[in-house]
Amino acid sequence: MRIIVCVKQVLDTAAQIEIDNGSVVSPGSARIINPYDEFAIEEAVRIKEKKPETKITILSLGPEGFKDSIKKALAMGADNAVLLTDAIFDGVDSYALAKVLAGSIDKIPYDLILCGRQAVDSDMAQTGPAIATFLGIPFVTVVTDIEFYDDFKRAKIIRQVEGGSELHDLPLPLLLTCQKGLNEPRLPSLKGIMAAKKKEVLTLSANELDVDMVNINNNRVVQENLCLPPEHKKGIILEGTDDVISDELVRLLRIEKII
Repeated sequence: MRIIVCVKQVLDTAAQIEIDNGSVVSPGSARIINPYDEFAIEEAVRIKEKKPETKITILSLGPEGFKDSIKKALAMGADNAVLLTDAIFDGVDSYALAKVLAGSIDKIPYDLILCGRQAVDSDMAQTGPAIATFLGIPFVTVVTDIEFYDDFKRAKIIRQVEGGSELHDLPLPLLLTCQKGLNEPRLPSLKGIMAAKKKEVLTLSANELDVDMVNINNNRVVQENLCLPPEHKKGIILEGTDDVISDELVRLLRIEKII
């Protein structure tokens, strides 16, 4: 089996952030693999443990610094990686990002594509489904369980929905986006870390990809503004009889112009 895992590097969710000229900044804070993408990497490695001839390729888009995250994915058990890096990719929206990724995937033999449910920075959950649409393959989002048939050409997939779950039975190739609960991502072992140093990370620029760069630069989603949420006022505890409390509550709501 040939598996492609799409990985994004994001700011550490515990980092203190600021907004500067409409962009998130956090000087000195670490960047990590998108947490949902770790479920995808772990699931790929578990499939390889069941089917040893499986080959896992990590695919990422971003600057050279993304190689640090890619190396962790390789240390977890992936076989090789492809990094798409070019200044022209800066600021692309989810549609353009998926277009670039799909264009590169189309040149790599694959049976299964795994993505995280969504990126924890943009929270759009669009890239995975858009990749599948461009490739013309079926996809299932928010996956919490995957079970393959003996020939690994078909899979039973459980998808999380509000209040329950859905069961899908689909043939490969297909794309799945992975949700918390699918597995517990492992920490890279020392052996894995040492092995990752010898694994290949192929770097490709826009000129080496067969994509329509005119459409790539024409974002369909444009960010108008970005700001931190407003600070909440300190809570007020009202004391007294029910009549006193209700009168005071109404007074405060009128002062705040809530009613």
